[in-house]
Amino acid sequence: MSSNKSFSLETSSRYARALFDLSEENNELETVEKNIVDLQKIYNTNKGFEYFIKNPTQSKNNHINVINKISQLMEFSKTFRDFLSVLVVKKRIFFLSKILKSFLKLSSIKKGKLSATLISSKDLSAEELKNINTELSKSIGSKINFDYKVDQELIGGFKIQIGSLMIDTSIKNKLKKYQQLMMER
Repeated sequence: MSSNKSFSLETSSRYARALFDLSEENNELETVEKNIVDLQKIYNTNKGFEYFIKNPTQSKNNHINVINKISQLMEFSKTFRDFLSVLVVKKRIFFLSKILKSFLKLSSIKKGKLSATLISSKDLSAEELKNINTELSKSIGSKINFDYKVDQELIGGFKIQIGSLMIDTSIKNKLKKYQQLMMER
């Protein structure tokens, strides 16, 4: 199972890199990024479309016809439209979501932005989120885009993950550490 996951991640990364390089070469990086965000919205909000993309019983012609229709309606760039067709022909359309996410990561890195996950024990106001973002951006020296979630099981505090760096100030984590210390004695 883990080899399948690494295969899909590796494949997705390679296709995302190819699209990224091609978009840069054609001076369409911003356009393709916008196209990807638009397609991601459809993919994430329309379960029928997600099922259609992931359905291995769909023929290549059906996939290409739907992709072409969506591309035409949403006015996707020729580069992105052709790329989607290549995914269908090469039977990689099933990795669409992962490829789109990988592309957006590459684009963020190119712009000097980092992606991070912020999980707090309570709802934070827009002002609090802005302050946390500003302080972290200053200390890291790069703009950060937060994926924000609330997890009341943290009891108090928050967790931030930036790449492999994890900052965990939650009460749940502190209690877990105390429990481990007590068990060791």
